[in-house]
Amino acid sequence: MSLLEMKQVQAYYGGIHALKGIDLSVEEGEIVSLIGSNGAGKSTTLKAICGQVKTKGTILFAGKEIQAQPPHATALNGIAHVPEGRRIFPKLTVKENLEMGAFSVRDKKMIRERIERAFAYFPRLKERYHQQGGTMSGGEQQMLAIARAMMMKPRILLLDEPSMGLAPVMVDQIFEIIEELNREGTTILLVEQNAYQALQIASRGYVIQTGEIIMQDSARALLHSELVKEAYLA
Repeated sequence: MSLLEMKQVQAYYGGIHALKGIDLSVEEGEIVSLIGSNGAGKSTTLKAICGQVKTKGTILFAGKEIQAQPPHATALNGIAHVPEGRRIFPKLTVKENLEMGAFSVRDKKMIRERIERAFAYFPRLKERYHQQGGTMSGGEQQMLAIARAMMMKPRILLLDEPSMGLAPVMVDQIFEIIEELNREGTTILLVEQNAYQALQIASRGYVIQTGEIIMQDSARALLHSELVKEAYLA
């Protein structure tokens, strides 16, 4: 049984038909990449999983249907979402942002332990502990967004364009952290325009175009696909 499965999922923004029957699965322990051009439906796919858009079809997480759940219930079930643009709380400090990520955790000792674990992944955040999030660099804000999502110890992490707007050296660092999180047990569904980088760390991938999955295969096979090379790796 897949950890996450979407079956003929359709999504709408008012009268706009954004997803047109998505079939997608993620096995526990995998990194799966979803690639496609701007407006293809990548972000909408993640929002559909999190209950942020109106959908039809079936979404299963750990065997249970979740398509009718509100976003906060999805988060409590073990699905963490790092949206495009990071969306940290700019006027809150690093410490306060991390504490917000553990909104349902009542054990203060556990929160402290999770913050220390976040600092093990992101030492730079420890240096910025009392700094407001909005005053940090884009790369540091991306680190904070991922660390905040990990405060709930999710079973699956949904990452939306984590490399967007970052310098190449920071992109490499973020992808190294994504791989490390996966090695330590976090399943990851990665939406990324940098198709080459995304497929380099994934086990499998899907290609989405105008709201439909047009190709799926191992990441290695997609890297060598002429269609993918021409459209996304040129």
